[in-house]
Amino acid sequence: MRMTMGPALAGVAALAVAGMALTTAFEPVWAHGPTRQKVRESIEINAPQDKVWAAIRNFQDMSWLPPVTKTTGEKGNEIGATRTLTLTGGATVEEELYKYEPDLLSYSYRITKVDVKVLPVTNYSSTLTVSPAPDGKAKLEWAGAFYRGYPNNDPPPELSDEAARTAVSGLYKAGLEALKKKIESGS
Repeated sequence: MRMTMGPALAGVAALAVAGMALTTAFEPVWAHGPTRQKVRESIEINAPQDKVWAAIRNFQDMSWLPPVTKTTGEKGNEIGATRTLTLTGGATVEEELYKYEPDLLSYSYRITKVDVKVLPVTNYSSTLTVSPAPDGKAKLEWAGAFYRGYPNNDPPPELSDEAARTAVSGLYKAGLEALKKKIESGS
């Protein structure tokens, strides 16, 4: 017994085959853009946790970060507080506090405005956390998540994922080293 396909079923089959051909033909056009990048740096500081927290807890003070020459802001450590960092050379970075947990010795903020020539990132958020380390020391961790400075496919090298990770990692390392030196020297 031989079965045949009716005209209606043949039309549906033809549409399905055509749909698969179109999907395959346009796949490269649907390639996804950048992926969220993450950087996490930490340092042990020869000081108790409360001393390290005291050095970083004021969201309005980022004087310990080497490229920062001035910090101005509003609302202290309240959620929604803002600060503007003025960097060596005059560029500025605007940031907003969105989580402040003094009991956990931690706060989180996001960049609301930065020129990608200054820091090649977009949609940047970051958290600073102090935790215990062996022998009465403290561990300070700085973790960030962001997208590269160029949101589309095929970014120029200076706005690539690698450039963004390298810039953020370098900034974190410099800041953590400077803070360790400041705290351990008692200044």
